Amino acid sequence: MSALGGFLPFNKWSQESNAQPPKGNKPVVVSTWNFGKEANKAAWNILSGNGSALDAVEAGARVPEGNPDIRTVGYGGRPDRDGFVTLDACIMDQNDQCGSVAALQHIKHPISVARKVKEESPHVMLVADGALDFAVSQGFEKEDLLTEESRKDWEAWKEDADYSPEINIENHDTIGMVAIDSKGNLSGACTTSGMAWKMHGRVGDSPLIGSGLFVDNDVGAAAATGLGEEIIRVNGSHLVVENMRRGDSPEMACKHAVERIVSKNDSVDGIQVGFIAVNKEGAYGGYSIQEGFSFAVRNSKEDKLVDAPHLN
Repeated sequence: MSALGGFLPFNKWSQESNAQPPKGNKPVVVSTWNFGKEANKAAWNILSGNGSALDAVEAGARVPEGNPDIRTVGYGGRPDRDGFVTLDACIMDQNDQCGSVAALQHIKHPISVARKVKEESPHVMLVADGALDFAVSQGFEKEDLLTEESRKDWEAWKEDADYSPEINIENHDTIGMVAIDSKGNLSGACTTSGMAWKMHGRVGDSPLIGSGLFVDNDVGAAAATGLGEEIIRVNGSHLVVENMRRGDSPEMACKHAVERIVSKNDSVDGIQVGFIAVNKEGAYGGYSIQEGFSFAVRNSKEDKLVDAPHLN
């Protein structure tokens, strides 16, 4: 495969993948950023009891969604420039079934609403007031998600209204989680409050199947984090999975997707994108544009944070 993401022959392992399918350890769960370690704990409680990957990723994603100290996901997330906390999430299972919500307000756990969209509606994606109406109809309670800390941050930001998010801080806006269970089935989840101080109505990659998340039960699963606009432009998570289909290890699949993004930009100064992936064997990996991206891994042998390899 070329350095900028050229294609390998179908089902052939590249030299960069050491010419052999990488071996893994199933079940396994992988999630983005340092807060993924606590999320993995909840997911592992399900996986280690022979539970499904789908149940695991939903349970894991709910952990940062409900933690007001995590200011980029769910309750307590930083608002948009008009002071509204709007949430995006999606979930996908081993049968290619998926659900998504975008620009959802007043609901603490959008990942669970996304699962309801998958299972209790004829649609894949609901947005804004329609997503809220559906959530309420499914028994979710409306809440004020703007905490006092986030309100103070917003008031301070309005003094200058300077929109220049700092990478790996305001720009690491997502928890993405992918897992394979003891039966060999894959699922994934992705949830975020989006970039701080975004325009009202802005939606990034996180709720978009193929961009923020993609699962193919024959191949693997991937999730993305970082500047959503860049991820959307290359359909990033789908690209990672297709790289694995063509022979890349999970890490190399992520690396080649990162290189594709870099090749589309004159400069990536100030741009951070990271990917994580797990394949059908239970092997995992991640890669990012800039230094500073980390991901968490949990299986029967490991429970750790990994500083992802990076281009810059």
